[in-house]
Amino acid sequence: MEKVEVKDLLEAGVHFGHLTRKWDPNMAPYIYMERNGIHIINLYKTAAKIEETCAALSKIAASGKKILFVATKKQAKDIVAEKAGAVNQPYITERWPGGMLTNFVTIRKAVKKMASIDRMKKDGTFNSLSKKERLQVDRQRAKLEKNLGSISDMTRLPGALFVVDIKREHIAIKEAQKLNIPIFAMVDTNSDPRQVDYLIPSNDDASKSINKILSIVASAIEDGLNERKAERTEKDGKSKKSESKPEAKSTARKRKAVVADQEEE
Repeated sequence: MEKVEVKDLLEAGVHFGHLTRKWDPNMAPYIYMERNGIHIINLYKTAAKIEETCAALSKIAASGKKILFVATKKQAKDIVAEKAGAVNQPYITERWPGGMLTNFVTIRKAVKKMASIDRMKKDGTFNSLSKKERLQVDRQRAKLEKNLGSISDMTRLPGALFVVDIKREHIAIKEAQKLNIPIFAMVDTNSDPRQVDYLIPSNDDASKSINKILSIVASAIEDGLNERKAERTEKDGKSKKSESKPEAKSTARKRKAVVADQEEE
């Protein structure tokens, strides 16, 4: 995991909160002071919360569960797609598909539809359609790709949600709460931190701040994935050893039998 330095968080502008008149009083413990009508976040508390959040996310990644990233605001979209994609985690950066979690079966059907269109293109069925039908199928595929492309490999509900701006993504938050899916989030001074399980008090509007936090988070997830990989390699190694032992014994038996036969001759 990337080391969390308060100096780096300061440089990325993570400490800038919202206007004081827009604040949520539940964020009071994480506010350091007020300057020019803006709340300033206490970065020492942010750093502590980042470490707590990253330890939990790393554990989830090591268990083999997926972490679904949600950020549909303009300044976060590309960053989330890049960082989540780099550690092979699903993400939603277009409109949140209502029922994405609570009606997961329907979403999976849409993903399967996308896969079946791809199969049609591979096996040549697509070419046998009329020009108009091909156009319709292409449009449908493009729409599905835009909304669900990044979650096409998600065959079961995620182990956690990571959200940038919980006020904006309130529908996703509600769905995760209903299903008791742990929620991790960047929480600004205008939001209620009680809605999430793990919060990172931070500026969720500036791309520099979002980029900094997500780089650290992605690094922690990568650590968890590497740990899982190492454990699997170790297990495979042990099972191969145990498989080869009986072989060695049977070879030794064969040798003894051959020696005995020669002695009898």
